[in-house]
Amino acid sequence: MNYYSGKTVYITGGSSGIGLAAAVLLASYGANVFIFARNKEKLKKAIAKIEASKKSAVQRFAAVSLDVSENRAVRKAMEKAVKEFGAPDVLINSAGVAYCNDFENTSFEKFDEEIKIDLYGVWNVCEALVPVMKARGAGHIVNISSMAGLVGVYGYTAYSAAKFGLIGFSESLRGELKPSGINVSVLCPPDTDTPQLHEENKTKPAETKAISGNAGLYQPDFVAKAMLKDTLRKKFIIIPGLEGKFTYIMKRLCPWLVEVVMDGAIKKVRRQAAKK
Repeated sequence: MNYYSGKTVYITGGSSGIGLAAAVLLASYGANVFIFARNKEKLKKAIAKIEASKKSAVQRFAAVSLDVSENRAVRKAMEKAVKEFGAPDVLINSAGVAYCNDFENTSFEKFDEEIKIDLYGVWNVCEALVPVMKARGAGHIVNISSMAGLVGVYGYTAYSAAKFGLIGFSESLRGELKPSGINVSVLCPPDTDTPQLHEENKTKPAETKAISGNAGLYQPDFVAKAMLKDTLRKKFIIIPGLEGKFTYIMKRLCPWLVEVVMDGAIKKVRRQAAKK
């Protein structure tokens, strides 16, 4: 993808999962890649992997420890990054957590953490970088949501709240920034084989597993490649894979049918549990 050669790309949550997969691909495309994440050890390993994929010796890479939920810290880090690396041509907001459990087993603290990182975190980064991107009159912002941001799923009262909110935020931001030459996209991947998913699975109810099992499991590289490809096409909603696209279309055209399928999966799990 020649477009990305020489471009400056900022990626939050770039130390693992989809964010890291995108960073490695972008490095192989010739981009200058700067990643942000909380864990310093993961950042070290990630930047080594990214640098190993570079296309040329003139590319620049850096890793910055940052908690996107901290507004002041984000402002300070991004101001410093812009001075050192320049304003981003592409911003990918991939930092996030995912907590999955029944509503009554979800604490306020977990809900608060989910909203602060998955929703406020994107707002904080955009607040810091949108002005410098507007000053350039060009750029693209990609916010990573989820299929759970398009379809409310059992067990995701906290996660879906954040991810639905992120889509609304992105749609509004898209309208505001388009006249300034900045495009906005939202990636809504189905289940992807990332450390975050493995963490979710520790508390995921059987009902949720039954529902999400219908959509398949994707690899981060596949999702990242689809995201970068559709970003070039300036798509707003980016959904990798046929199953996710089908679910999205059915939710829009026949929401009752999606409900029937999900309700059926829940009833089946509970019938099986009752027999034990």
